[in-house]
Amino acid sequence: MEQTISIEKRIQEVLENDPLFQVIQETPAEQHFLSEPYLNELIEKKYYSTPEVASWFDVTDAQLRYYIKPFEEYLFDGQATNPTTATVIRLDFKAILKLRMILLLKDEYRVKGLKQLLRINEDGHIVKQVPTQENLPDTTNDKRLDTLSQALAQIMHTGLFQMEQDEDTEEMKLTLNEDFLQQKIKALPSESSQEIEKLQSITEQLEQQNQELAEKVEGILLSNKEDIAIRIREKHIEQSVLNRLENEALTQYAATNGWQLFGKLFRSTQIEIEKKQYIAAYIEEHFPERLKEELHQYHERLVE
Repeated sequence: MEQTISIEKRIQEVLENDPLFQVIQETPAEQHFLSEPYLNELIEKKYYSTPEVASWFDVTDAQLRYYIKPFEEYLFDGQATNPTTATVIRLDFKAILKLRMILLLKDEYRVKGLKQLLRINEDGHIVKQVPTQENLPDTTNDKRLDTLSQALAQIMHTGLFQMEQDEDTEEMKLTLNEDFLQQKIKALPSESSQEIEKLQSITEQLEQQNQELAEKVEGILLSNKEDIAIRIREKHIEQSVLNRLENEALTQYAATNGWQLFGKLFRSTQIEIEKKQYIAAYIEEHFPERLKEELHQYHERLVE
């Protein structure tokens, strides 16, 4: 049991910022991923062959290699010491975990969807995300929700309110606990009418606070939905910028290197390599500024 806990913690450390692990954590597959039997056989500093790994995942060696090919840069992460050769592929601890996540998510996301999650372009390279002000996490809403949750807990603790489900909408709502209030009133001496009035006044204030609290929560939830829509649109803009830059790079490459094509007629492979290198360099040079401009224009339109 201690070994399983140790392995689970190590996996969480190794994959802390991994995009696929963040997706796995939001699914029922997380516990399965963290507790599979093969994990007890893994040695972190050892390399394993694809047939051995395939036997753990109940797939063939060919199937395993099929899912390695599109994600080589993600799996091997520029490992200079990896003993992989042209014919033999060796996988270390981290690469095996990444490959397992790919296999667990492949049915839902397919290869194309997984590449989008990992920001892998058509050439198999990972496009590094440029941090912008819009990408920085905003904890304001989280703090507001925490504050409102604490206020709601304090209100419920008084006993004057109770949670009930609306029969028509099936939504939970906060209502006055009439029975509790009547018991408190009956327990008071008959001469304490002023105390009763005071209690009723407090009750009215609490009801008003409850209404304001409900309105604030509804506003925050609506704001979160709008934020999600904006993030989806920003992702679409980002992909559009990448596509336009790739087209621009192809056009410029053809214009600047067209005169060389006849000299390389019998070296099509070299031409294709140079073209991909040119496109990758062009995107890396222009992508940050172009994305910043597009997002700036998009947010200006939102403000208008």
